[in-house]
Amino acid sequence: MTNTSDRQDKLTPLEAWQATLGELQLQLAKSTFDAWLKDTTLVAAEDGVFTIGARNSYARDWLDNRMRGLVKRTLTRIVGRQVDVRFIVDAKPVESPAPKDLIGYDPSEDAQAQVNRPNGQACALNPRYTFETFVVGNGNRVPYEISRAVSERPGMAYNPLFLYGGVGLGKTHLLHAIGLNAAQRGLNVLYVPSEQFTNDLVCAIRARTTEEFRNKYRSVDVLLLDDIQFIAGKDASQEEFFHTFNALHSANRQIVVACDRPPRDVLGLDERLRSRFEGGLVVEIAPPDFAARMAILQAKSTARACSVPMPILELIAQTVETNVRELEGALNRVIAQWEALRQPPTLETTQAILKDMLPSKGRPSPEAILQAVADYFGVDPQDMLGASRKQQIALPRQIAMYLLCAETDLSLAQVGAFMGKRDHTTVLHGRDKIRDLMETDAAIRLHVQTIRERMRQPAAVRQTA
Repeated sequence: MTNTSDRQDKLTPLEAWQATLGELQLQLAKSTFDAWLKDTTLVAAEDGVFTIGARNSYARDWLDNRMRGLVKRTLTRIVGRQVDVRFIVDAKPVESPAPKDLIGYDPSEDAQAQVNRPNGQACALNPRYTFETFVVGNGNRVPYEISRAVSERPGMAYNPLFLYGGVGLGKTHLLHAIGLNAAQRGLNVLYVPSEQFTNDLVCAIRARTTEEFRNKYRSVDVLLLDDIQFIAGKDASQEEFFHTFNALHSANRQIVVACDRPPRDVLGLDERLRSRFEGGLVVEIAPPDFAARMAILQAKSTARACSVPMPILELIAQTVETNVRELEGALNRVIAQWEALRQPPTLETTQAILKDMLPSKGRPSPEAILQAVADYFGVDPQDMLGASRKQQIALPRQIAMYLLCAETDLSLAQVGAFMGKRDHTTVLHGRDKIRDLMETDAAIRLHVQTIRERMRQPAAVRQTA
């Protein structure tokens, strides 16, 4: 049997870097990956040092200060030996065109389509993220149909449109699909992650080019802003976006925003923006059910021209339940091993791949649960253990009780003792209340789902995402 080190020795430096990008894409928030790592290139790999090109000095410094450790650890694991990483400003890749690598990387997937616009600018839209390639299921049918309607009648139907849902459920795909459809109608489209909006604003202020910045964002027919939660708490960004929103909306220009939670639950979001978002249409993208997950896997398998056995697809669909990105990543790993070893996947090898790539599902500690809930809501854990009955404390406290009951072996009495020496009946009430609300309240369901996802992530990933 071929061992891991034998397979790793077959990787070229470029293949190793592409495999590393694939791993990082699974670990990081999409906005972080797209903003900082997606456009990086391998410049050289000599004497155990990988030299990576970034698009500008700002990106180089950010990667070196914030991501170097994670990138180095991931790359070391991929190549099977200790390596170092250094970042420089833009350079040509060491190999071109890029060969097919071992994780299913497709260069055209990262190459963004340049859509010509009336004012001579260009908007970055991924040509693969169309309505036709979006797999529709029970959890995303409504946002899919509404997004199509918006793309066909921008500024007329559902303006603004606010899409929200957990990580990897297709929010960005729908934004790109709306943009591509609108651009094909000759409209002026701009897609931008909110981090880029902030960066553009900072650069404009430093360079005293705020008028150019405003012209760029306020002259479009369709503005697509991704991961809006990242401007929360940033007063200058929110102030500028507030005026951009007003300028576009008053001119009947379409605004579509994506977020990981509904407007009322975004801590630090300007109340004026919150009311404007809620004045439009707020739509949840729910996790795919088993049938939808199977459809996604079959579609991706067909697109890769690989006939993956049905039992393998079923195993992946049963194991990866909430995140489409992880679902695709698992399939890519299975196909990559198939291509590398030239042996069809088996249930045994697939189980090993899934166990290796997915975060540990071991039971979290009570302290970890309490901290995860506190971090999510931005409150002090000690306040949750105290006597405060304020809604901003009471709701996190009840969610913590629910998760302590669901994720640990603690009894009601033990949970009560941990949560500030509360009676077991108080815990029972809090647990049952959250459980019932999850059946009817999409926001509560999203809170619990997101906290669970974050608890499954390694600490280093939580800090950088």
